Order: sequence, then C-alpha cells, then structure tokens
Amino acid sequence: MKLTRRQTMLSGAALPFAAAPTFALADGHAATTMPTHRDFTLGGFRVTTLLAGNRNVENPHQIFGLNVDDATFAEVSAANFLPTDAAEFFFTPTVVSTGAEVILFDTGLSSAGTTSVLAAAGYSAEQITHVVITHMHGDHIGGLSDEAGSETFANAAYITGQVEFDAWSSAEDEGFETKVRPLSEKFSFIQPGDDVRSGITAVEAFGHTPGHMGYMLESNSQQLFLMADLANHYVWSVAYPDWEVRFDMDKAAAAASRRRLMEMAAADRFPVIGYHMPFPGMGYIATRGDGGYRYVPHSYQLL
Repeated sequence: MKLTRRQTMLSGAALPFAAAPTFALADGHAATTMPTHRDFTLGGFRVTTLLAGNRNVENPHQIFGLNVDDATFAEVSAANFLPTDAAEFFFTPTVVSTGAEVILFDTGLSSAGTTSVLAAAGYSAEQITHVVITHMHGDHIGGLSDEAGSETFANAAYITGQVEFDAWSSAEDEGFETKVRPLSEKFSFIQPGDDVRSGITAVEAFGHTPGHMGYMLESNSQQLFLMADLANHYVWSVAYPDWEVRFDMDKAAAAASRRRLMEMAAADRFPVIGYHMPFPGMGYIATRGDGGYRYVPHSYQLL
C-alpha cells in the first residue's frame, strides 16, 4: 500500500513540538511547569505515562469533525465547555515495567524531549529493553534517534506491526526514512493478536494509519488498553467517534475502529491511555444515551 503525498503531509510528522510542557498566563509570565510523568499500578506492572510535550492549535474544527457543520461543532463544544478557536495537544509515550522488561510505547517527537522525561520518571535510555511503535507518524517515531542520527535506545529491541511498516516503507516519507529505515534490521514485525511480551497483546485499530495498532495490557486479571491515536480528543473523537479527523488516513476505517474499541472499553470497563488525551492520558469510556461515548478521566483508581 502506497501513501499519497497528501497523506504524508497530513501525518503527525508535520506537527510542531513544544519542548517544555508549560502554559502562559494572562499577565505574560509562565505558569508552573506541568508534571512530566505519572505512575499507575496494573497488577504486577508499573505503567508510567510521559508528558513529552504539548502544543496549542488554532481552529480545531479544521482538524476534528470535518464532516459536521460549524453550528454543530460549536454546539457540541459549548455543551462540553470547550472553546472553538483553540485546543491543546499532548504527546504521551508510555513505559511499562513488567519486572523483567522495560517497554517504551512510542518515542515522542525528539530524542532529547523523551529521554529527559524518562529520566524524571527514573529511567535511562539504556534501561529500555523494547520499543513498540504503534504507528509511523512523526510524533511517535521522532525519538528513535537524535539530531545527529545516533540511536536513542541502543539496548532495545524494536517491534511494530507488519502492515504499518510495509505501508510506510513504500511511502517515500522523510520521517520514516530518517528515523525508522536505519533501524529496520533490528525490528520484529507482528500482527493483531500477537503478543509483544507476556501480558501485552497487539489489537487491530487500523484507519488512523494503514496498520495502526493499540495494545492490551493484562496483569493479575487487570486490563488496560493503550489506544495510541485511536481517538485524539476526549470529546471531538471519543464522544463522537464518527466525526472525521484530519490526520486519519482512512477516515471510514478509523471511525469504525473507534466505535468498535470504544464499545469494548465501555462494556468491559477497563481504563485506556490515549497518546493525545489530557495528561496524564488515562481515563475510562462510558456510553451516552444518543449512541456516543463519554470520557471519564482517571483520578485514583490505579494508584
């Protein structure tokens, strides 16, 4: 499958990155720096979300809800206390320590940005035993190497979906060629349903990219779903899964994946971690009466 030039231009590779997760206050000085990481306990696993950066975007209706009119977008936004002229993006790789392995899911936009928050969470790049890439957008592969091209996680094995790798390998995408191609001999390729390691299973979530996958974690009968970019906003994607998203390469397939997996999360009541959800990125999915869903932020359930 060959990606078009337009699809690669609309990929996350084009997103600028805010290296320091801070917000500006109205009087001009910076707000307190946001936390860089958050730990959760899932059975025998330690799960840590990393705030590798944040970014403000203008005119979010140009990204979300492309198939609804301005009035509908404004009505939904107002009902959820959201402005229509701006939105905040978060970039959140996740570390899973199983006791035997330290597995990093996605690498952020830059090596320096990700390794700095890893260090704050108590990990060094050398401790990472496996790097799992959910998909090949630039904000997920950017930390594989530094600006000089040196490998960031030299001790790690690399894992990604076969469908995803094959699609991008023929796309003539600069990010893939710079970050992934040089490491291709170190990659192992999996299919949906395969285990990354014991208790970590790949889940098909195609549509955002050709082979985009999430990962189900299970330890001591507890489950958690790493949904990556299945849904990129807690209202405009989770609550309205059929709304088209600019960065979804196959919009119909992405919407079908969202609806299928949101329904599963709501029925089975397991928590989810979304790469672009408000930090710390974890929440639950509940159903709404009109056939949509509702995102419930995590508070203290998995301390």
